[in-house]
Amino acid sequence: MYNIPPNTLFVGRNIVYLPSCHSTNDIATSLSRDTNVTEGTTVVTSNQTAGRGQRGNSWEAEPGKNLTFSVILKPSFLQASEHFQLNMAVSTACYSFLSQYLPEDIHIKWPNDLYFGHKKLGGILIESVIKNNRLQEAVIGIGLNINQQQFSEPKATSMKLISRVEYNLEKLLPQLLTSLEQFYLKLKARDLSYIQNNYLKNLYFYQKKRTFKSDRIFEGTIIGIDEIGRLLLDVEGEIHRFSFKEIEFL
Repeated sequence: MYNIPPNTLFVGRNIVYLPSCHSTNDIATSLSRDTNVTEGTTVVTSNQTAGRGQRGNSWEAEPGKNLTFSVILKPSFLQASEHFQLNMAVSTACYSFLSQYLPEDIHIKWPNDLYFGHKKLGGILIESVIKNNRLQEAVIGIGLNINQQQFSEPKATSMKLISRVEYNLEKLLPQLLTSLEQFYLKLKARDLSYIQNNYLKNLYFYQKKRTFKSDRIFEGTIIGIDEIGRLLLDVEGEIHRFSFKEIEFL
């Protein structure tokens, strides 16, 4: 399973496949403690029993239906304050992959969910180790709904529900890993404007007024992302900055 090599230099060249595990991020984090583990090592499973999402949420995935995997990266070229640059690179890599298969209604929901229309298609969880003010290591957990058709969450969807096509997971994974490496190498080459422009261009409700909830319910317009990844909103002519847990989309 998952024996098709990606067209990459290092991402996914070493695949650790587990038929079932509690969390690929946890397994990848354990592997990364071995100083000999190569950058790009990828842990993939067919059945993730305790996957984690943002805000401490669990990640629902029917066994054998979706892509659930984690990649070990060593982005020591990034300062700790630049952590959101990695987030944008990974998010745009996933967007680029999905756009090869789905109609033009894919979006990145800040900070790093993948949406089709108003339904969630996938999520990203990045867990980093900082040393000497650098991102010494990052475990990139990605979950994409591919062939699953039944969800307990009404706002979830999958590639199959959208396109009515059954996908070969073993063929999709190397394509996604190739996209991930391409954007990671752009990040390493400091092509930051390319990454940020692509992230903003495809951001869910970018430059459109909508309703949010913080300490109150209000209307605002997303106008950008600041240097540390905070959401910039125009609220009645004033610019407000919100960190991830400080605001909720309604």
